[in-house]
Amino acid sequence: MQDFTHFNSQGRAKMVDVGEKPVTVRTAVAAGRVTVSSSTFALIKSGGVKKGDVLATAQIAAKHTPDIIPMCHPILIDSIDIRLTLNEACCCVDIVSEVSCTGHTGVEMEALTAASAAALTVYDMCKAVQKDIVISDIRLLKKTGGVHGDFTAE
Repeated sequence: MQDFTHFNSQGRAKMVDVGEKPVTVRTAVAAGRVTVSSSTFALIKSGGVKKGDVLATAQIAAKHTPDIIPMCHPILIDSIDIRLTLNEACCCVDIVSEVSCTGHTGVEMEALTAASAAALTVYDMCKAVQKDIVISDIRLLKKTGGVHGDFTAE
């Protein structure tokens, strides 16, 4: 248990003390994918989903990370950018979220949560017309800042 920073000496969950970490600019980029049928894809592309504009709605689905991830610090986010791209070749919506802050702790969880929330929003907006939508490939692509250094996925 000593190697895990989110457990106290009794083995119970705790929030890590980040107060001594340096304040630096921190960024994280995450991605995900939502694969749909060709008919659902056509509805998303044309704006024909009855609930409204799928991509516009999914783009604003972020920023509640500490509410849903235990022990995740509530941090002041400087910016969140969620980009959704219609990929006709695979009938999918590709999602990239980019989050930044100036603070004591990184924003990887915020970027991953933003990508996940956007993917879940696409699902929710389209579930009336298709139940077997596939959410996949939620992953961290890049992070910068902090004592653990930078990371870029290969």
